[in-house]
Amino acid sequence: MDELNYTMLFDFYELTMGNGYYLSGMHQKTVYFDLFFREVPDGGGFAIAAGLEQIIDYIERLHFDKKDIEYFRSKGCFDEQFLRWLKYFRFTGDIWAVPEGTPVFPGEPVITVRAPAVEAQLIETYLLLAFNHQSLIATKANRIVRAAQGRPVLEFGSRRAQGPDAAIIGARAAYIGGCAGTACTISDQLFGVPAGGTMAHSWVQMFDTEYDAFKTYCEIYPDNAVLLVDTYNTLKSGVPNAIKAIKEVLVPKGITSFGIRMDSGDISYLSKQARKMLDEAGLQNCKIVASNALDERLISDLLMQGACVDTFGVGERLITAKSSPVFGAVYKLAAVENEEGKIIPKIKISENTAKITTPHFKKVYRLYEKDSGKAIADQICVYDEVIDDTQPLTIFDPMAVWKTKTLTDYTAQELLVPIFKRGKLVYKKPELKEIREYCAEQIELQWDEVKRFENPHEYYVDLSERLWVIKRELLNDAAK
Repeated sequence: MDELNYTMLFDFYELTMGNGYYLSGMHQKTVYFDLFFREVPDGGGFAIAAGLEQIIDYIERLHFDKKDIEYFRSKGCFDEQFLRWLKYFRFTGDIWAVPEGTPVFPGEPVITVRAPAVEAQLIETYLLLAFNHQSLIATKANRIVRAAQGRPVLEFGSRRAQGPDAAIIGARAAYIGGCAGTACTISDQLFGVPAGGTMAHSWVQMFDTEYDAFKTYCEIYPDNAVLLVDTYNTLKSGVPNAIKAIKEVLVPKGITSFGIRMDSGDISYLSKQARKMLDEAGLQNCKIVASNALDERLISDLLMQGACVDTFGVGERLITAKSSPVFGAVYKLAAVENEEGKIIPKIKISENTAKITTPHFKKVYRLYEKDSGKAIADQICVYDEVIDDTQPLTIFDPMAVWKTKTLTDYTAQELLVPIFKRGKLVYKKPELKEIREYCAEQIELQWDEVKRFENPHEYYVDLSERLWVIKRELLNDAAK
């Protein structure tokens, strides 16, 4: 298959609207779109933003090939002048986004696009799929990593991922969320996500005895020997044979870094028994790795039961976010500019109040408590509003305006940063390791109550008074 042109990865209606905008003379009208989400997966307290690097690469490569134009022509529903215009299609607008690794919350813009109407419309699908997928996996990975309480978590899900891109990019997102590495080799090659692995059951089965399999592996990989002990019987043969091979091959060489892995059975019971056997054999430094359909809740339960596991390998339930497999971010029009350059706010109204959008070209501030450094709330403001954190600030719940809080000892930081200006990249892409470190730092700024897996504290995303008034007036006008 020829290399795909991802410019073509859009919903067909985006092109029919583009053709309609062109014929209506609206294709160059400047519009503002927000990308945001309504619910955190798994009922969590926050999500992790990811996917920006892939969005940047996509925007920089936007174009239509000759064969793409011919395909459009074959559909018989597009104006010929519009097709000629598409030959020179490039992104010329502005994009703001929160940096990857940032904890984000429902309702707030995480990406804002200001661009001519056709440009803003045609990038909708890719922006959503890139943000939705990677944010979903990064968020799930972070839940699992936090459940492991400091023990390394390895992403083992490539063979269960829903396609090659899901495996490759999913490993990247899992690393942002805090995973220590991946089993996916190509993700290491492309992104530098540390790849590693041990052995399969087939390795053990290939040898006449389990001991021969372990001994040979230790001889070939003395510095990376993690022996899979559950092919036949974990406690009766697997662990004893691993102990024998380690003591005969590795210990005499002075090697002190090695481990065993179990991939089935009652991990809590087996790991505690294995730990006892290893310690009695003088192998207190032997690590125990556990895998087998794990997730944050199972890991939490295992540790609560006193399981002696040093590292977790997590596969299908991470790479597919099995318990909550759809992130659900949306991309909605928030404003348009008229001929004089004035920004006109736009709102989408629904009988489902959760689907009513927040209008206007906006910015988002995160408010931090000075003493602890912890995040207090986010406030969405009109684009030209500035929060002066040397002055008291009263925030309120936009759904219950009588709930107010006045902040006096706080700092305010804008979340959205410029990515593209007039079609040119103005953002310096950080290294993946930097994104991962930034993510960990930002999560530390969240209160423990927000990080609970069950019934987390609701982090407030408030509107400025000015923005709240604009939204209320638009709702009132629509009701007349």
